[in-house]
Amino acid sequence: MARNSLQSIYIWNHLVNSGTQMSGFSPFETIGGDFSQGMLLIADHASRAVPQPYGTLGLAPHIFERHIAYDIGVEMLTRALAEKLKAPAVLGGFSRLLIDPNRGEDDPTLIMQLSDGAVITGNYPMTLQERENRLNAFYRPYHQAVDAACNIVSQTSGHAPFVVSVHSYTPVWKTTPRPWQVALLWDKDDRAITPLLSMLRKDGTLFVGDNEPYDGALRNDTLFRHCTAKGYANVLIEVRQDLISTPAGVAEWADRLAPMLKHINAMAGLHDIRHYGSRTDPAIALSA
Repeated sequence: MARNSLQSIYIWNHLVNSGTQMSGFSPFETIGGDFSQGMLLIADHASRAVPQPYGTLGLAPHIFERHIAYDIGVEMLTRALAEKLKAPAVLGGFSRLLIDPNRGEDDPTLIMQLSDGAVITGNYPMTLQERENRLNAFYRPYHQAVDAACNIVSQTSGHAPFVVSVHSYTPVWKTTPRPWQVALLWDKDDRAITPLLSMLRKDGTLFVGDNEPYDGALRNDTLFRHCTAKGYANVLIEVRQDLISTPAGVAEWADRLAPMLKHINAMAGLHDIRHYGSRTDPAIALSA
């Protein structure tokens, strides 16, 4: 095994063993798998946990059952996909109400003070020191773990990783129903998107969103940072929350998605480094 690969594995193991930042709280969880396959699963919003010193951020406990605290069903679905695909995974270990790992450090929505009608008093006022504390204790360790996992995949498999980001969305937003059962978000790299959209639409029973209900081009979000800027193929899969809120629903979607992702992971050219640039910043566009 190459020296660089051993160094990345050391970093991975060090992150796993030292991930606890306060009172037994870890900002991420890792799931082992076959790195040589070239695929990595990530789940930014898998957890609704907040460490004890922060209490409930001034919110009623039931608020943490809502989508504003985490992506409902995503932890179960990511675990099921990791098991079926024998793929490694990195799961966020903290609530997005504490700090959102799927935002750039300069994003004004990084630490929300108001979210879908809920006032997060524990986030206001937010001192610069407390903001930096949260970045260092939660946000940055999660991204270090994702980065280390990408490096191990690359060095173990001998090619660039294929990164699959798992998210979920509410069936209704501000009284407007969302008709899509599943949606794919992306920026400009369509290597995984085109075949996955095709396979999902062939199902015949699904209404599949393409950059719905959100746009996949968000500067400095997780996939921008770890994939777009590095030329790695990627896809962000959004599944409607009412469809994966039970073990039966999770099993159905894992059975549906796993063979599709396995097929795409084996496609020629998927593991090449190709720079497509971003719709958020044409200046980073390079020749593919």
